[in-house]
Amino acid sequence: MTLKYCDGNARRAEDLLGWGRQNSEVGLAEKRTGIACLSLHAAFSGRPRWEEQYPEAAQALRELALAHSQQDPTFRPTVSYTRLTAKTALEGLRQKGIEEAALPAPSTMAVMLNRLGFRLQHVVKRKPLKNLPETDATFDNVEVVEELAFPVWYRIFEGRSNAIL
Repeated sequence: MTLKYCDGNARRAEDLLGWGRQNSEVGLAEKRTGIACLSLHAAFSGRPRWEEQYPEAAQALRELALAHSQQDPTFRPTVSYTRLTAKTALEGLRQKGIEEAALPAPSTMAVMLNRLGFRLQHVVKRKPLKNLPETDATFDNVEVVEELAFPVWYRIFEGRSNAIL
């Protein structure tokens, strides 16, 4: 908005749009350099995620979850369904040799599995389409019924026949 309507002038944006001049200048600098600017509070506060603290354990968790996941039978979403619970994931990580101090609580593990996109859902089997003989017989008789129901001139008009009157 500042670039489009105020020619990149933060003071003009402050007067016209009522925005803070410093915020406009930060936005213009981000646009110019391509680097997102974070405040000190956003950059240095908060606890790092478990995946950032223990990247090897996080990779082992992804491999374990992929081994327990299944594709949706319709193949529409790319998300996999998993039968892996947080307790089973913790046991699997212990078997892979991840030290006990690096393992989170089961509730945290459930949150991480959800964040990684492995939702705990029942896997539904796809039901095959039924091929009934009654259905085939119905479609075989469609042309016969059309010929009886519609006169010749109507089929010619609709482009359904090459018959000549």
